[in-house]
Amino acid sequence: MTVALVVGGVHLAEDRERTEPAEARSAWADTRARGAGASRAQASLYFTPPPPDEPGRAASPGTAPERRTERTEPTGRTERTEPVERVSPRAAEPARPTPAVPTGPTPTGPTPTGPTRPAPAEPVRPAPATRSAEPKRPARPRTLPPSPAKTVTIQYLGIEAPVIGLRLDSRRRLPAPPDDKPKLVGWYSQGPAPGGPGTAVVVGHRDTRTGPAVFASLDVLKPGRIVEVLRADGRAAVYTVDAVKTYEKDRFPNKEVYGHRGRPELRLITCGGTYDRRKGYASNVVVYAHLTATRGPAHKP
Repeated sequence: MTVALVVGGVHLAEDRERTEPAEARSAWADTRARGAGASRAQASLYFTPPPPDEPGRAASPGTAPERRTERTEPTGRTERTEPVERVSPRAAEPARPTPAVPTGPTPTGPTPTGPTRPAPAEPVRPAPATRSAEPKRPARPRTLPPSPAKTVTIQYLGIEAPVIGLRLDSRRRLPAPPDDKPKLVGWYSQGPAPGGPGTAVVVGHRDTRTGPAVFASLDVLKPGRIVEVLRADGRAAVYTVDAVKTYEKDRFPNKEVYGHRGRPELRLITCGGTYDRRKGYASNVVVYAHLTATRGPAHKP
């Protein structure tokens, strides 16, 4: 029995080495050594909650009210008068008559003739060069109506994780998915839906008591990689990674991470940095991505 378990573990390790990138394997091994069998700090089970939506922009101020002049009559009553146009002194002067030019009799007689010279040819001007048409920017994908997230797929990291909805708790904290389900990710259901306007937020564990979790290698994701979120309505929102950054939890930039940027975006968040058994992880890893495509529901044959 012992020999069978050891052989099975070897086959599992070989399969993981064949299917995962080198960066993901090293991150997975590092997390497994740090998290397996270790007691979990309570602070690591919560993430920095997204702030409430930003208020709408105030309407542009109107023009200043027009000033009107007032005059007082002998009776003490005031009345409003419209502004009077002033005429410059020169404009008021009468126009001076133009002196007539004397005209004489038109001379008559034979018109002198001589050898005619050909008119000089006009120089040929080159036609103006036409500017080449500027390359058109790719059209932005259309946004989708609200629908809950169901699956998050990152092929580069070999992730295809089911999604649960998360809400702020009674202390206004954003919890992580259940600790006993390390392969699960959570979508902040009180915020924007994936594929819709705004910034959708998805969080997941880096590791648990049993070892590495779903986002163990999230920090090795590179710009240009694809993250796909399948929704409950059968449509998919496809995002392209822009950047991967790590922030200390005490200096987490809420506005930069969750703020509106005028286009549909996605944030993937997990723990990172140094680990302390009493305080948990000191930092958060944040993946920035923006919507680049949407796909309709798959039609069954």
